[in-house]
Amino acid sequence: MQDDLIQRVVSHPKYQELKAKRSSFGWTLTWAMMIVYYGFIALIAFDKSFLAQRIGSGVTTIGIPIGFGVIVFTVIITAIYVRRANNEYDDLTAEITKAVLK
Repeated sequence: MQDDLIQRVVSHPKYQELKAKRSSFGWTLTWAMMIVYYGFIALIAFDKSFLAQRIGSGVTTIGIPIGFGVIVFTVIITAIYVRRANNEYDDLTAEITKAVLK
């Protein structure tokens, strides 16, 4: 019975749609995060003088807000994924469950 249920889920067109959408969106966010993170690391490696520039007359350098921006960006893209998962992916999952368990 379990194998039959798995086969019905895997062969359902909505499951294929869910899998494609989730994978595509996940890779898009992964690439965005990699560009931001590795871009920051490349700045650290290749342009330390840029990051070491002071903002105003204080002790804060440009690197601090940029590093903070990387962290904030991570939180934002996580929230974007969670929102889409809760709105779109959960609806598709419910449709698949309803159709398969008939």
